[in-house]
Amino acid sequence: MKIINEPLPGLLLIKPDVYTDDRGFFLETWQKERYKEIGIEEEFVQDNWSRSTRGVLRGLHYQKEHPQGKLVSVRRGCIFDVAVDIRPDSPTFGEWYGEELSDENYLQLYIPPGFAHGFAVLSEVCDFDYKCTDYYRPGDEGGIKWIDETLNIDWKVENPIVSKKDQELNNFENLFVKKNSLTDGFKS
Repeated sequence: MKIINEPLPGLLLIKPDVYTDDRGFFLETWQKERYKEIGIEEEFVQDNWSRSTRGVLRGLHYQKEHPQGKLVSVRRGCIFDVAVDIRPDSPTFGEWYGEELSDENYLQLYIPPGFAHGFAVLSEVCDFDYKCTDYYRPGDEGGIKWIDETLNIDWKVENPIVSKKDQELNNFENLFVKKNSLTDGFKS
């Protein structure tokens, strides 16, 4: 396993070792000691699996009082995965990084606490896995509108399918810049 890139502080793009032969492949998706060696020391407490179809866009989500770190990967299909730095004291506050994750490239993205996260499905169907460092709490949800003009994310899909809830999210500037307070945003 190796770190391919650290595009924003704490954000890690990981390439696991993949062993292939004529029968198929094997890869280790998580091993506490090995991942600790590359800098992921948080304890994961919840695993999630979602399935989406082509053009579905989910996000950008975060938790306000109980931020989650996430180790994300794709079991089937392909997505464009996005993380936005919402840590107010970070030198990359307001910057985003996107990467294509698929069942063919086996890449994982570690998103530390303090990032908003979302993805768009590029394949017919996608099975998406993510490990979380804190529990999901419905009353603690926050989100940034996917089509935010300040962030200007190219989601790699035209006319995405977005939930009503995600369509009604606020934009980055209203959440984090204009208010100059994080009552609706991330708490450090």
